[in-house]
Amino acid sequence: MSTPRAATATDAVRNPRRALAIVVAVVFVDLLGFGVVIPILPFYVRSFGVSDVFIGLLAASYSLLQFGFAPFLGRLSDQRGRRPVIMLSLAGSAVAWTIFGLAAEFSSLFGFTAGVAVLFVSRMLAGAMGGNIAAAQAYIADITPAERRAEALGLVGASFALGFVFGPAIGGLFASDAVVAVAGDIFPTFVPATPFSLPSFAAAGLSLLSLGFAALFLEEPARTRGTAPRTTLVSQFADALGDGNLRGLVVSFFLVSVAFSGIQVMFIPFAADVYGYQETQTAFLLTYIGVLGVFNQGLLVGRLSRRYRDSSIAVAGAVVLLVALAAIPFSPQLGAFLSIPTDAAPAYLTPALLALLVVLALLSLGNSLLNVALTTLVSKATSAETQGSAFGVTQGAGSLGRTVGPPAMAALYVFTYWSPFVAGALLMLPILAILVGIARGRFGVQADERADRAVGETDGGDTENE
Repeated sequence: MSTPRAATATDAVRNPRRALAIVVAVVFVDLLGFGVVIPILPFYVRSFGVSDVFIGLLAASYSLLQFGFAPFLGRLSDQRGRRPVIMLSLAGSAVAWTIFGLAAEFSSLFGFTAGVAVLFVSRMLAGAMGGNIAAAQAYIADITPAERRAEALGLVGASFALGFVFGPAIGGLFASDAVVAVAGDIFPTFVPATPFSLPSFAAAGLSLLSLGFAALFLEEPARTRGTAPRTTLVSQFADALGDGNLRGLVVSFFLVSVAFSGIQVMFIPFAADVYGYQETQTAFLLTYIGVLGVFNQGLLVGRLSRRYRDSSIAVAGAVVLLVALAAIPFSPQLGAFLSIPTDAAPAYLTPALLALLVVLALLSLGNSLLNVALTTLVSKATSAETQGSAFGVTQGAGSLGRTVGPPAMAALYVFTYWSPFVAGALLMLPILAILVGIARGRFGVQADERADRAVGETDGGDTENE
């Protein structure tokens, strides 16, 4: 006879599936706004007449503030609730994007320095509010049973990918001459209508849309409130690194972010320098990666998680990602081993491009498997009352990696074009060692097995996945 099931977080949400769909939709719309600004950001910075170095500095300022605020927002969501933190961050994002679109006006009114300062202020505010992903992940952990958590968190990853598939296209539309001309006729004279301001305002509007959606439909899930005293960012990281179940996961998040963010920044120069591609071709390649990411994280990872342990999926993802990173710079050489019938393929599909497409498919697969599995392991390695704090620390570690990775990999690229990709592959080796240790139970109690045992004890039944 099984023991009665204890009340869980999902019991306080009337429809957990509906709640999951809503929070994923909120994340998607928010990330869609972020993607809208991607196509115009480098050109906007150049319009101020400054060096391209400022593009990297703006990216670093965003990630640095996200690093600082993700643990705070995660812990705040443990104490005050997931819903208010998500709504606060969406409102802040709307303000940040609006200010960003007005930076050129500040430059005209108050001088070049003021305009550049506004750019940095807006990106830093957006970075601080970007830490809301920790609260969203904790929300999903609150409403999802442990055995289904990888599948649910994979949907958040898929929403990221979708945001980067559709966002740039929307941004390009709002920056087009036709839309700018129409907006110039409609807007009052004090509202700027430029290829830079309109995408920024569109991003702000999407954040407001997401805020309204959350206000109307997002429920507050039940959770065990944290009762720990207030701690500093440094102490939160120190506590996480002192926890045998979290230490390796925090380090892994940091190293993955250093490797992958650096590759993201340097892939477009690589495609231009080695393949001779222009903006349109590289945009197609990024869209290709994004579409694969949607499939991998929205469908494939969830199905795999029902059959395999999260630690095993993480190890497999790290191996695939290592191979893909190491292979990217040598894709043209790998293409020499491929043969394409000339009468069965379009002229642009050369062996070198086909090799690159295969390698990028592996890159998307490895990144999807590793990131979702790591996130699920974090969720299962922590108690119910500290989910937000744990996600905040790991997201903060990822943001710190995204602060370090791009400038470091850019410096390596200047030295030689293949070095950042090989360096990224080498960074996967310590991650693999950590994950293999977790899978074998050497680093504390294995997180996913511990959670599965807890489910079995609660339900009084078999815990095998379907």
